[in-house]
Amino acid sequence: MKSTLYRLASLALTSRTLRNVSRALKARPGAPFIEYFHQVDDPYSHLVLQLLAPLRVAYGVEIRVFLTPAPDDAAAPERERLRAYALRDVARLAGSYGLDFPKIASQPSADAAFAAAGRLSQALDFATFSDLGLRVGEALWSGAPLPEGPSTDPTAVLERGRARRRRLGHYLGGVLYYEGEWYWGVDRLHHLQRRLGERAHRPSLPLLAAPKDLSLTARRPSGTPPLIELWFSFRSPYSWICFPRMRRLAAHYGADLKLRYILPMVMRGLPVPAAKRQYIVFDVKREADRLGIPFGPMLDPVGPGVERATAVLHRATGLGLGDAFAEIALRAIWSEAADLTRDSVLIGLAADAGLSALEVRRALEDDSWRQVAEVNRQALFDAGLWGAPTFRVNGGDAHWGQDRVCALEEDLLTVLAAG
Repeated sequence: MKSTLYRLASLALTSRTLRNVSRALKARPGAPFIEYFHQVDDPYSHLVLQLLAPLRVAYGVEIRVFLTPAPDDAAAPERERLRAYALRDVARLAGSYGLDFPKIASQPSADAAFAAAGRLSQALDFATFSDLGLRVGEALWSGAPLPEGPSTDPTAVLERGRARRRRLGHYLGGVLYYEGEWYWGVDRLHHLQRRLGERAHRPSLPLLAAPKDLSLTARRPSGTPPLIELWFSFRSPYSWICFPRMRRLAAHYGADLKLRYILPMVMRGLPVPAAKRQYIVFDVKREADRLGIPFGPMLDPVGPGVERATAVLHRATGLGLGDAFAEIALRAIWSEAADLTRDSVLIGLAADAGLSALEVRRALEDDSWRQVAEVNRQALFDAGLWGAPTFRVNGGDAHWGQDRVCALEEDLLTVLAAG
């Protein structure tokens, strides 16, 4: 009964028809109205702010600004790792999109962030904020003095922003809310822009931050194949929409792909709030549609489903069938609502990858995968990250998230060019 209800709920969450109905019901007359939630000590917010004025001009949108504090611990686990990674990731994003971010940047102190919020708390009108917010951000991230001007205690303003964001159903900074849907960072601005373009009958305007796709150039490796490490979880839908591209990338460039399976965060004691789970499903669906990858209906494999799939993967890897089984199982979980707690389902999926029913039974009797998962988890932490999917080539900088597959390709081409 529970699995049936979950399937039905997932169908509703991933239904294009219901999405379009929701959009029609929430459409409001007049100029498009966007709410933007700016976190001064979030580098992704600094990039988003640079594109809001061009967005406003292109589509005539009204933008209401809220200042927000950092997310709660439950929504942003491993905060220090996140901050360190974000600085590196934003520097790369800025270069990729032609945006500004200090070449030498460091995470501002809590006192500095509070002072920056105080400088901005009385300047939330967008026309003022779009300029002053950028100047404050440039100073904050480079460690320079804040621009002179009036300042006040921002506590009440930050709390209003937090409350408004929570009421609408999100948890991060650098997010935009438009008629029932959320758009995080420059990575999702293209979805918002396409939606605004349809409304304004201006679909052909250039995207301010077009999504990056694999180039798959003709270059082939010579000598020792590069090694791609992929940390993933069967419970991560982002792992699913990343996985086929990762295999294609490795095959195209002749790289070895090492699968480093980990348990999902909730099974490692890290909480995942309901608002975060709901946003992830919604976000994965639109990204899967863009990439042409099936998504929905689904059945959450948390607990025994994850453990059983991982046990079979562990055995399949030793037989040279790990990549095939992992992709088949991920597809079944996230686009066919396969119940991996049922032996018949698991045996059927394993057979599609070339494993016998006997091998599945042997896998389920073997707990040695748990030690490997723990080794993989520790290696992930040593790489500076904590979640799935994460990947790197030849032990270099690790990238997190399905959006960064193209960053991995750039690293791979650099390795190949170096011989």
